[in-house]
Amino acid sequence: MTQPILQTEGLSKSFTLHLQGGVRIPVLADVDLTLLPGECVALSGPSGAGKSTLMRSLYGNYRAGSGRILVRHDGAMVDIASADPRTIIAVRDRTLGYVSQFLRVVPRVPALDVVAEVLVGRGVAVARARDAARDLLLRLNIPPRLHAVPPATFSGGEQQRVNLARGFIGAHPVLLLDEPTASLDAANSAVVIEMIRQAKARGVAIVGIFHDAEVRDQVADRLFPVMPLQDAA
Repeated sequence: MTQPILQTEGLSKSFTLHLQGGVRIPVLADVDLTLLPGECVALSGPSGAGKSTLMRSLYGNYRAGSGRILVRHDGAMVDIASADPRTIIAVRDRTLGYVSQFLRVVPRVPALDVVAEVLVGRGVAVARARDAARDLLLRLNIPPRLHAVPPATFSGGEQQRVNLARGFIGAHPVLLLDEPTASLDAANSAVVIEMIRQAKARGVAIVGIFHDAEVRDQVADRLFPVMPLQDAA
């Protein structure tokens, strides 16, 4: 029987508004999510329900209020909810990738090196890392003339494609995708859909937020509902 590669148990998260008298806003409560290798689970629910909060909690950007976030890393299950920062960095490096809607990179670094950096950080030779980055950028229709240009000058769609290249080049066993086609036209969305399908075929497990129902229906194996909490504590 296939074992989960990512699993949450009783995951809860709230935010405290210190500038409003310490009001606590619960966002997630007792979330139990199981993700198997090779499947894509799409988070569904209305805007503001907590889908992005769940994604950021899975990645360790938000500390869980309670519960566990278990990720299979180097053959063992690591609890992201209680892991120390050094362990979380190691998990992100080799196991858990994340593609957000927005590209945040060091200014003045060429797009090619922004993508290649993921592999260089693992000890891959610079020339080999750049070759892999170049192939991905070309596949995502970023022309060669832009490879040496810092992506801060790019359009929103071009920046998103650079971000996708950074996410896919690492070949992480688990990939979190937050609106991966939000700024893309139909042709580039089709490229991303095919990349997701190929990643799944290799056994990559994916959690995604897809507001484009057509894209979601082409890549997701099932939906995981995230509904807003009605009562604040």
